[in-house]
Amino acid sequence: MKKTGANRLLNVHDLCIEGYQEEEWRQIVNGVSFYVDRGEVLGLIGESGAGKSTIGIASMGYTRAGCRIKAGSILFDGQELFGADYETLRRVRGPRIAYVAQSAAASFNPAHKLIHQFVEMPVQEGIMSFSKAEARAKELFRRLDLPDPDNIGDRYPHQVSGGQLQRCMVAMAMACNPDLIVFDEPTTALDVTTQIEVLGAIKEVIQAYGTAAIYITHDLAVVAQIADRIMVLQHGYEVETGETRQMIESPKKDYTRELLSVRKTRGKTINHGGEETVLAVENVRAAYGNNVIVLDGINTKIGRGKTVSIVGESGSGKSTLARVITGLLPPIDGKVHFCGEVIPPKLKNRPKELLRRMQMIYQMPDTALNPKHKVKKILGRPLNFYFGMSGKERDQRILKLLELIELGPEYMERYPDELSGGEKQRVCIARALAAKPDLIICDEVTSALDQLGAKGILKLLQNLQNELQVSYIFITHDLDTVKAISDHIVVMYQGKVVEQGPKSDILHPPYEPYTDLLLSSAPEMNPDWLDHVIKHRQRLADKGVSIRS
Repeated sequence: MKKTGANRLLNVHDLCIEGYQEEEWRQIVNGVSFYVDRGEVLGLIGESGAGKSTIGIASMGYTRAGCRIKAGSILFDGQELFGADYETLRRVRGPRIAYVAQSAAASFNPAHKLIHQFVEMPVQEGIMSFSKAEARAKELFRRLDLPDPDNIGDRYPHQVSGGQLQRCMVAMAMACNPDLIVFDEPTTALDVTTQIEVLGAIKEVIQAYGTAAIYITHDLAVVAQIADRIMVLQHGYEVETGETRQMIESPKKDYTRELLSVRKTRGKTINHGGEETVLAVENVRAAYGNNVIVLDGINTKIGRGKTVSIVGESGSGKSTLARVITGLLPPIDGKVHFCGEVIPPKLKNRPKELLRRMQMIYQMPDTALNPKHKVKKILGRPLNFYFGMSGKERDQRILKLLELIELGPEYMERYPDELSGGEKQRVCIARALAAKPDLIICDEVTSALDQLGAKGILKLLQNLQNELQVSYIFITHDLDTVKAISDHIVVMYQGKVVEQGPKSDILHPPYEPYTDLLLSSAPEMNPDWLDHVIKHRQRLADKGVSIRS
């Protein structure tokens, strides 16, 4: 449906935002203008550092620490938010404009039940009573297809899956029935099957309630399923804006065409790894809590200079297997071999040299980096711990690591809060590389990166592998990444290996039913893809392929 100016809800004009860097204010958003009509979804896309999130939260009259709005107008339903007093902004933020963050795990209070966190805003704002807010929560939980909607609110954040927690955050944003929701990369960290559930839920709920939205992402294929229009950003400037289908089918600018083509340009792995087995997992079983089995009889191995990708939906046991390998979760049965020797199951019993040779890069850079430490200290600690480096020698090595991850020397003096999500993940990668390991376990290492950034990181990791013969275990939901870097693929479901083998065998038909589910869930550059894949999932479900989200 064609939108008109009479329906205009948000009108941002000539927005200029500055960030405080290296003891001076520098412009990071350069005269950007856009609008959002009632019931419309505007997609903001671009590389890491393009200004997407900065612009999105500025739509609420807000900036992060170290930033300020220098000039422009932010007109929300006739009310100017730029320069508005605190009371005006308080009445708007939450009740009328809501925000859904990228990391649900980092946004919820782990000490409070979900239902108590849901009702806080509507009750404090006097919009509804506790009992009505509780009923509203259950209604939205049901609308968002959460399991046991009448009781899931009694759980704590750690007691639900990542996809469920993200949908709980969407429900919280909808608590006061806002006019506008800012979605900031809400599916970036989710596996492909769970991403479909969340995308479908978001699309259904904004259509059902007529809510307008700004959807921020680095993935054109994802935003194409939700947005009516798309605005492309680069280095704080608008590149182009247009209707979604027009932007997908006939973009006008070279940069937009580059974003569209990046999925096609990821090359095949050039790997010269030998036959030596670096890691072998033998009949591993693991459990959490009261002996709830989460891994059941896992067997797999990885050769030197090779890459094994572990795929499966949220809760399949991928990250748990990584915890067993690294000693964070001792198995109740089975063994882990490293370079031909059985290694101690507990991390505290492993010698320093073994710790050095086996590194891990975690999924959430927001929680993996100490916010009180500068990048220089974050990268310097493993250099000092493993190699005794200090002073100039350590600083020179840090500069080399920053060069490897394509960040300049000025990043040494920055704190994690001064970095974009993609930059934080690059620092996590550099920290692992600092130890010069034989094996790196990569837990969703490109999930926080834009497509161009992810391509660069994968190329970097492959070059390092070819040069150093380092082995990788990739835990990922990005099937483009799997196709690009894998030698061997392990498909997991509910703690068991469904199938495993060379990439050429797993990624070509005939498929196992569950593998078919995963492969069909990879987003395509087609605005109609989401509707098609939901129907395909239903056909698979009719055949008995269950989906856990």
